[in-house]
Amino acid sequence: MNSPATDNQEANSLRRQVAELLVVRGSGHLSDPQRRYPQWELPNSELQRLLQEGVGGVILLGGSAVELQQRTQQLQGWSEQRLLFCADVEEGVSQRFEGASWLVPPLALGRLYQDNPELALALSERYGRCTAEQARRCGLNWVLGPVCDVNNNPANPVINVRAWGEDPDSAAALAVAFLRGLKQAGVLGCAKHFPGHGDTASDSHLDLPVLPHSRERLEQIELPPFQAAIAAGVDSVMTAHLVLPELDPQQPATLSKAVLTDLLRRQMGFNGLVVTDALVMEAISARHGAAEAAVLAFEAGADLILMPADADAAIAGLCEGFSSGRLPLKRLEESRQRRADALASIPPGAAASPIVTAADRALETELVHHSISIRGGAVQATTGINLVRVDALLPSAAALSGWAPALRIPETQGFRSVVLHGEGLSPWSGQADAPLALERLGDGPVLLQLFLRGNPFRAGRDAREPWAAAIQQLVGLNRLAGVVIYGSPYLWESLQAVLPSGCPAAYSAGQMQEAQRQVLTGLFPKASAAGGGGAFTD
Repeated sequence: MNSPATDNQEANSLRRQVAELLVVRGSGHLSDPQRRYPQWELPNSELQRLLQEGVGGVILLGGSAVELQQRTQQLQGWSEQRLLFCADVEEGVSQRFEGASWLVPPLALGRLYQDNPELALALSERYGRCTAEQARRCGLNWVLGPVCDVNNNPANPVINVRAWGEDPDSAAALAVAFLRGLKQAGVLGCAKHFPGHGDTASDSHLDLPVLPHSRERLEQIELPPFQAAIAAGVDSVMTAHLVLPELDPQQPATLSKAVLTDLLRRQMGFNGLVVTDALVMEAISARHGAAEAAVLAFEAGADLILMPADADAAIAGLCEGFSSGRLPLKRLEESRQRRADALASIPPGAAASPIVTAADRALETELVHHSISIRGGAVQATTGINLVRVDALLPSAAALSGWAPALRIPETQGFRSVVLHGEGLSPWSGQADAPLALERLGDGPVLLQLFLRGNPFRAGRDAREPWAAAIQQLVGLNRLAGVVIYGSPYLWESLQAVLPSGCPAAYSAGQMQEAQRQVLTGLFPKASAAGGGGAFTD
């Protein structure tokens, strides 16, 4: 019989081993008041405690790329083991951390692949290498990409332009090219969201989608990009929070042994790390407590538990599972070994400056060039309204700061900027044939710029706005100066039927300032590329 001290030591040892398998959320900012999402991002005191107690990874968001260099060093200093540092930098590091490269959404290359596959593959590999090199310079060692979902459902509110393709061939080929780039720079990659989130019409951040397809259909559409990524040596696979009744009518993929162990491990032969999607998402957290969710995920075949709703509860639940025999200790050792092997396969992170090279800037420009479309001639300089619709209350500063070309270039040509967002005053009148309440906007021709793409947490609300009817209203009043769509190709395609043939119009897959500059200098050939104006404040 063990003494109480021995029992306590064994319990502490088990807790540290279990804690290795958790990846918790932290802000990329150094101080607590700067946290962008404090409901999910742990305060420094809690982060420090958990890392000292053995938690093995941190997923980061927010701050600048330079600040992230300092942040990863700070967090590593709180731990006795080498940590996994990851981020959802699917579109380049500046998608989450300002001051690096923000690249066009992957679907832009999926579209390019249809016309020029050789160029698309070369750009995708450079895309992966640029993302990985900048990630390493910032201290990240794990890129949570590529998205291997096949976005064959234009109504998908959460994958959309994040996918590398709308068919399995292009999605597989481009995802593998991206992975080659990651490997060249020495960071871990992650194929997500297994077994495929591309054909859903609901958002697993808010609900539990159902994918009612047969195994035969999955093998034709959803699974090929994951199989290609596995064959290419992808380091990790992230699960999807969705139900596949044909495989497991009871549990979502994240919690399903049929999906993670039988399908992914045994039938598809994946031997790397299986990581859950964030367990704090409503698809899981609304149905299970933090402890039970972690146990169910591990029982199903996951190795790493990402963003549990309560890290301490998740650790306690897993410890109880191993102590009671519900979870075999052999599985704990297997998962810890997979984590150790993954970290051993990449060199230690080396924060470096500058983060962005001239080659990176050239890639940003080239990607935008290949993902824009301009038609209908130039917008005429006049006194009018630059009506800008953004799909978030606070869009990324990299997209729409006060000096953004989307604002400043039209202003040099006489257009007064009016910015609309979902939390502000509504521009809608409620009348089907005249939906824009133009009396609230002012007089003159309207340049319409829509920053709309599939975004998590919005449940497709933006797709329900009557922009086609609004354009017809402006055309009928002879007040449409031009239209620019940044983001969703599906919105751009849906508006073609109502755009007059001579109307200046443009599409850009990207929303970043380089995309705005290239589009608007095409529509306003006489305007300065840098724009002008803007208020100065001290």
